[in-house]
Amino acid sequence: MTLLLTGAYGFIGARLAHSLLEKGPKDLLLSDKPDYRNIRSCVKGLESLPFVDRGKLLAELPRLQAIEAVLHLGACTDTGNHDQAYMWKMNTDFTKAVWQWCAEKKIPLIYASSGATYGKGEEGYSDDHKDIPKYKPLNVYGRSKHEFDLWALGQKAAPPRWYGLKFFNVYGMDENHKSRMASPIFHGFHEILKTGKQTLFRSHKEGIKDGEQKRDFIFVEDIVKLCLFCLEKNPPPGIYNCGTGTARTFLDVSKALFTALGLEQKIEWVDTPEKFRAGYQYFTQADMNKMRAAGYPDRFVPIEDGIARYVKWLQTQK
Repeated sequence: MTLLLTGAYGFIGARLAHSLLEKGPKDLLLSDKPDYRNIRSCVKGLESLPFVDRGKLLAELPRLQAIEAVLHLGACTDTGNHDQAYMWKMNTDFTKAVWQWCAEKKIPLIYASSGATYGKGEEGYSDDHKDIPKYKPLNVYGRSKHEFDLWALGQKAAPPRWYGLKFFNVYGMDENHKSRMASPIFHGFHEILKTGKQTLFRSHKEGIKDGEQKRDFIFVEDIVKLCLFCLEKNPPPGIYNCGTGTARTFLDVSKALFTALGLEQKIEWVDTPEKFRAGYQYFTQADMNKMRAAGYPDRFVPIEDGIARYVKWLQTQK
């Protein structure tokens, strides 16, 4: 039996592929954009595995045999992409086709949703299915993911087990190819090495001090463990948050970076650009009660420990 993993040459997909291989002999069929094989460091060690071009995957699905489960992490994750037709094609319609095939063939499906579906968070961060329709994402990327979540909840024909995982702010090893979409930890590390200081946005919201803006930052290894939990432990099907359940400030992140580098913290404050202010999130925090109730047992890596491990890894990269 074979696991089909899409987005396999991406940040999270590649880490998941490597983890599956480390757990023991496993037949993997990878899918992504072929060009990524030659330009992304995370692909190292995966080059010889069976592969399907993501542009041909939907046509190939009817011919695939003995697929044990599908882990669909492939998507366009660029929050600055405003091409709705493209985002719907890549993130919404593509996933619908995968879902329908899994439902027909009775194959379990894990797909990547996003914490971006919650918008400003004014309605909270509950992954209870009855709450999903009320959320209002702030960008096209978030809307494309939210649209699929809503569609999935309305389907009578579903895979025998399915999990929509709302990833929050993921950081960690092998995200260097993500450019401006890489985590603040990645960008902060390189800025500190280059300038000796870190630039942070001032707060433009009453009651929130500069640097006290908060995010639920989750280490990539915890995301992989959450995916494996759903794959291996068969929790109840549905949509699940994938964060730590604890929001941390940008000042916390900055302090952890400087500490990991053995440097004194130096911050330069700048105004948040006007074009970002209307959609700027001052707080994100995954409600993890549902995942815990489903039996997920592990403690999440604290930001200080995750950043220390990540910085150590970054320092080994050329």
